[in-house]
Amino acid sequence: MNTLQIENITKTYPNGVHALSNVSLKINNGLFGLLGPNGAGKSSLMRTIACLQEPSKGAITFNDVNILQNPQKLRSSLGYLPQEFGVYPKISAYKLLDHLAILKGIIHKKDRKTQVEALLAQTNLYQHRKKSVYNFSGGMKQRFGIAQALLGNPQLIIVDEPTAGLDPEERNRFLNLLSEIGENVIVILSTHIVDDVSDLCKQMAILSKGEIIAQGKPSALIKSLEGKIWTKKISKNNLISHKKAFNIISTKLVAGMTQIRVIAKNQPEASFKAIAPNLEDYYFSSIQQASINKTL
Repeated sequence: MNTLQIENITKTYPNGVHALSNVSLKINNGLFGLLGPNGAGKSSLMRTIACLQEPSKGAITFNDVNILQNPQKLRSSLGYLPQEFGVYPKISAYKLLDHLAILKGIIHKKDRKTQVEALLAQTNLYQHRKKSVYNFSGGMKQRFGIAQALLGNPQLIIVDEPTAGLDPEERNRFLNLLSEIGENVIVILSTHIVDDVSDLCKQMAILSKGEIIAQGKPSALIKSLEGKIWTKKISKNNLISHKKAFNIISTKLVAGMTQIRVIAKNQPEASFKAIAPNLEDYYFSSIQQASINKTL
């Protein structure tokens, strides 16, 4: 069992931006979802865990090794797919992955060939191995990104906003691949897409403005809102008045009407009906409450 322990990580950049504030998490094998809006500090946290930047304060241990003091210990066990991984030379997928394997220290030619071919097959790219990655579709490039992240059999894999821009079919294929990979290693899925976390992750945390505002099992977090989510459809012209009267956590346009979802302990008024909560409700209500707490 692998264990990543993050304790009170704070990051302030030289320009004065406070990206992270006392972030603490304990992550074991499986898919862990880090959910948060753009600008929440997710990429800053991922880069810090990956030893690409040092925190201003705090500690990180991986399998009881202090990785801030011994970053090479982590790098030898790390697979990383950053948010921006789209610049490729015009060479074949096989040659590029083989080159990356050499850079990762897989020197023995036979071992390298076996691993490169296996990863291309696992990411459903073997039939495209002679094609230039430069000309791959967005989904194929993301799958290639995972293939390079898996070189060297890493025990900790970080993927930062991996499904942004993918079509539904490629997204499902990519998430299924992550799910398979996450059975025996730690996979941190950093995203602002709620469904990615809801569909896959056994554990999760929500990051907002550099702080962890919630963490736990998605199912348990959703259950905490049972009996508290109410909905109705209104005309767009009535949205402002309803925002003043009720605690609206989300809105959606449905057949020309605006469907609102409200959080309340009791039925707000007779026109509202109860609805089963989902992770999106928990996410939006948590972000909203954190924002209110900041202003108090």
